[in-house]
Amino acid sequence: MPAPAPVSPVPALSPAASPLHFGLLDGLRGVAALAVVLFHFMELVETKPANNFIAHAYLAVDFFFCLSGFVIAYAYDARLAQLGVGRFLRRRLIRLHPLVVVGALLGLLTFWLDPFSHLVDQYATRLPLLLLSSCLLVPYPVVTERYANLFHLNPPTWSLFWEYIANVAYALVLVRLPARLLKILLVPAAIALCYEARRTGWLGGGWGREDAIAGFLRVTFSFLMGLLLYRANWLIRSRLGFGALALLLLGALLLPFIDRINWRVDSLVVLFYFPLLIALGAGGQLTPRYAKLCRFLGDISYPLYIVHYPFIWVFFSYLHKYQPPLSTLALVIPTAMLALVLLAYAVLKWIDIPVRSYLTRTFDQPTTLVSNRQAPAPVAPAAHP
Repeated sequence: MPAPAPVSPVPALSPAASPLHFGLLDGLRGVAALAVVLFHFMELVETKPANNFIAHAYLAVDFFFCLSGFVIAYAYDARLAQLGVGRFLRRRLIRLHPLVVVGALLGLLTFWLDPFSHLVDQYATRLPLLLLSSCLLVPYPVVTERYANLFHLNPPTWSLFWEYIANVAYALVLVRLPARLLKILLVPAAIALCYEARRTGWLGGGWGREDAIAGFLRVTFSFLMGLLLYRANWLIRSRLGFGALALLLLGALLLPFIDRINWRVDSLVVLFYFPLLIALGAGGQLTPRYAKLCRFLGDISYPLYIVHYPFIWVFFSYLHKYQPPLSTLALVIPTAMLALVLLAYAVLKWIDIPVRSYLTRTFDQPTTLVSNRQAPAPVAPAAHP
């Protein structure tokens, strides 16, 4: 697959490199997560994509998948053999799954206590299965009144379902594939992705009963591309800082939705533009001016992605019941987004970090001491998102 070539030679990355090297990518992940939340509000307000000013933010998931492949390769390519498949997968579960359960519980509470809807009455007998489905990431698309999401209580976890599958594939097979084989695999993956975009008109599927195959196609290409970016050292040195890269990312998510060409736009963004942005972000340098902001955005990105949608369902019910004017929504949506950011930060500090620390101490202690000459293995961030 064609890919961005470095403007100047870039030294191969070592897993012991400074975490600040990827601070730009942390910041971009946070920007993408915020865009996803806004998109989920706006797609309910304006059901015609052509009239939605942030109509392409669904592509942020493909950005997350690509970033995930890059970060996983960076953190584990050189160490998985020593670490072992079981411990790698245990680490990924500890990193990702506590918030999957938190999101499922929030989904149950908001579904049950939604003041604007009584839909829960129709599914009272299925609530245990809905909760179990969301906690274990076993698809259960039964709530047809709300688009038959694979995981109704917290729909965005459809992407975590595919993230887990990609992680298993990485540990069992992909970790051993050299860059030249990844390039070969990317050819049919890209063709399949373009076919899906042409068939449906977009690359926004994967979350529902009727389009679940799109999730497989999206994660396959983007995760493989992320692996290749790292292994082929396709990084680009530039003077672009966080502000410029954030604008470049937002530029893709804010592209107008034009029906007749949208499948081409989506394909080009996912196949070329997002890998280019990740190459720029990984090869760039984060200035101290934006270090704290990028760290904050990276920290809240995954909690925000996981906890926001149960409240989107409440917003959905509110819209249907009251049909508020745009002037009201112009206040409700920014206020709700701020509240969700604060909630995500609270969940991070009071639930996610303590729970992960406990699980790590209990289930992920090394059996042998690490040599003083050997750098400790970095713990990969959520990356998705």
